[in-house]
Amino acid sequence: MRNNFEKQLATLNNELTNMGKLCEIAIEKATKSLSDGNMVLAREVIQADAEIDQAEKDIERLCLKLLLQQQPVASDLRLVSAALKMITDMERIGDQASDIAEIIISGKICDSVDFPKIVEESNQAVKMVTDSVDAYVNKDLELAGKVEADDDIVDLMFDSIKMQITDMIRTNRIEANRAVDLIMVSKYLERIADHATNIAEWVVFSITGVHNPGVDTKKV
Repeated sequence: MRNNFEKQLATLNNELTNMGKLCEIAIEKATKSLSDGNMVLAREVIQADAEIDQAEKDIERLCLKLLLQQQPVASDLRLVSAALKMITDMERIGDQASDIAEIIISGKICDSVDFPKIVEESNQAVKMVTDSVDAYVNKDLELAGKVEADDDIVDLMFDSIKMQITDMIRTNRIEANRAVDLIMVSKYLERIADHATNIAEWVVFSITGVHNPGVDTKKV
């Protein structure tokens, strides 16, 4: 019985990793679409959102199967319940990557955008998503703590981008509508980082049994 449970947990880890990769690819494509003005990539991001939604349903089904058909001990219950929380955040990450793509497709940002800070913010957000899922699979409390710390970096990036774009509006170096859309893109990336942080917090719960959003995991 226990061997079967361990196999299903391994399957859960694989499916969570795959869902995380779908989210990472969606963010990367959305950012590249923004940089290149590539409408094809933007449409692929929107299509991928449905795949991420389906992954959420599949993992949810597997989690419920583990809870109902097996006899999980307390630590197993934490792993499965944390996974159920994590997939909700990953689904929202897919939504926000799709939101970025929709801004691009709307035509408000119709040309390629040379804005390195947004690309840097995107790269950091992707890394946080990757690290948060890896922390769960590897039961890595230190990596989960790093994700939570990295959220402050993305927050600072968003503030810097917002200030830069505001200054560009003031000096007539960018159209107001285009500027607002770029700020929204940056805001969606900042929200993606927030969701990655939520995932890391549930990783801490799965390992320690403690869920305290915003708490330094090194002190748990």
